[in-house]
Amino acid sequence: MSSLPKIVSADEWQQARDELLQAEKEATRALDAIAARRRRLPMVKFDSSKYEFATTAGPKTLLDLFDGTDQLAVYQFMDNGPDAFCPGCTHFTNNVAALTTLNECGASWATVSDMPLPQFERYVAQKGWTVPFASSGGTTFSADCGGDGGFMLNVFLRDGEDVYRTYSTTARGVDRILFVNNMLDLMPYGRQEDWEDSPPGWPQQPTYG
Repeated sequence: MSSLPKIVSADEWQQARDELLQAEKEATRALDAIAARRRRLPMVKFDSSKYEFATTAGPKTLLDLFDGTDQLAVYQFMDNGPDAFCPGCTHFTNNVAALTTLNECGASWATVSDMPLPQFERYVAQKGWTVPFASSGGTTFSADCGGDGGFMLNVFLRDGEDVYRTYSTTARGVDRILFVNNMLDLMPYGRQEDWEDSPPGWPQQPTYG
């Protein structure tokens, strides 16, 4: 058995929980303030016609990926070469859900990768994903977004035929989207990854171990 949290009385537990709740509320208010700043970020124009994405329905432009909405989130899935797939991007895509609700709120989703479309299509089918996907292979889309061969989440806004990039994030910045990660953060043992600050004896392993 792994190490266990300290056992205390109900009153002691409630006191400790109330103290943590105050910190959680402060964090929530801080995130609300950051979101307000995010909504005030300037934007940069992107030439939609510059990029031709390969899809199972034929070539599409960046504007096409909006699928009739005014807002678009694009996740850049890493291209690790033939028959190699990024475990982090796989974990991320496993967590993408409720896209119908997202669409009802005026935003669309697309998962793109520089890997060839047939390779990407096979992997999507193998994993049973239903996310809209496309290949950005042969385009400078990832590089123009600053992806540098890595994974990245980009957000775009359209005004008629004009497309603008409004936000981007990578690394731990995509954590807030991941249901599993956020649920594990509420669990006693957390994500059980070796970078976490956990008490001695807590189960831990490498992130992709």
